Amino acid sequence: MFEFEPIGVVRSCFTDKFGIPRQSGLAPAASATVEFHSPYNDAQAFVGLEGCSHLWLQFVFHANRATGFRPRVRPPRLGGNKTLGVFATRSPVRPNPIGLSVVKLDAVIITGATATLAISGHDLLDGTPILDVKPYVPYTDSLPNAVNPVAPEAPVTLAVSFSANAVSQCQQHSLRLNTELATLLRQLLAQDPRPQYQTPDPARSYAMALFDLDVQWHYRPLSTGFAIEVSDIRLR
Repeated sequence: MFEFEPIGVVRSCFTDKFGIPRQSGLAPAASATVEFHSPYNDAQAFVGLEGCSHLWLQFVFHANRATGFRPRVRPPRLGGNKTLGVFATRSPVRPNPIGLSVVKLDAVIITGATATLAISGHDLLDGTPILDVKPYVPYTDSLPNAVNPVAPEAPVTLAVSFSANAVSQCQQHSLRLNTELATLLRQLLAQDPRPQYQTPDPARSYAMALFDLDVQWHYRPLSTGFAIEVSDIRLR
C-alpha cells in the first residue's frame, strides 16, 4: 500500500467542473498558479525550472465522486453513448483518481525562500491537489507519429460571439480580474462544453462558473451546425 502526500494546490479560474477544457492546451488564456505546501515550496527545489516552457503536473481528481472500479466508461469525446475500456480513455473515473496534464510554465515566482508557479493552458479545477511536477522534455514527450484512433485529430470548434451587453461586461470584469476575459471565453466555449449526447436547444440558456462569475450563453442555429452567443456575465 502506498500513500501520497499532495505537495501543493492549484488556484484556478475554473470553480466548477462544467466548462473546463476536456484536455490541457485547448484554452491557452486559462491561467492559474500552483502554490506549494512546506517544505515543498523551498525555492531551491525549483532551480533550473525557469528555463522550461512546459511542465507535467501529476494531480488528484479530488472532485470525482465516483467510487469503485469501472472497467468501461463513457468518454465525452464519443458523445457519452459509447463505452470504452477505462485504460483506453482519459476519463477521470479511474482505479486511482490520478491525472496527468501538460501546462505552459509562465513564471517561477520566488518570494523570499519560497516558490510559486504561474501556469496557463491548463484544465484543472480550483483546489486541485498536486502530487508532483516534472519538466516536459520535447525530444521524448512529443511523438509526431503517435496514433490514437479514438481522438485522431482536434475536435471541430464553434464560432463564439458576444451580445453588446456581454461585450461591456467583459471589459469591466477583465480589468477587475486582470485577464483577457473575452479571449478566454472564446477559447472555452469554442470547445462546446455541452455534453455531446445533448442536442443544442436554441431556446435554452446555458451557464458556467468562471472565477466569481456566472457566464450565460445560447446556441444559434446555422446552416452547417451551431454557433454560441454569450448573452450575460454577472457576479455569482
